[in-house]
Amino acid sequence: MPRSLRKGPFVDAHLLAKVEQAIATRDRKPIKTWSRRSMILPDMVGLTIAVHNGRQHVPVLVNENMVGHKLGEFAATRLFRGHSGDKTAKTVKKPGKDGGGKDSKGKGK
Repeated sequence: MPRSLRKGPFVDAHLLAKVEQAIATRDRKPIKTWSRRSMILPDMVGLTIAVHNGRQHVPVLVNENMVGHKLGEFAATRLFRGHSGDKTAKTVKKPGKDGGGKDSKGKGK
């Protein structure tokens, strides 16, 4: 559920201060933050914000399409390594041995 329009967007005060300082000094260094809950404001467009994903800081270059979203949406916290299963159990079927295809008269089943 989105945040109420009456309340306005939420941005942590310490992050907002860092963003304003980076804009004032035209600093291009990434801004490190642990605040995944902060909303991206139009002032942040063009800045690089390093968002913590639980293990490291992921650099996120903010563009116009990201305004209104949360910073945490752009730094994935889970790494998908594929579905589990025994890799050696996979066997390659040889054509003609599985019973599919045409019968001895050359017609489909």
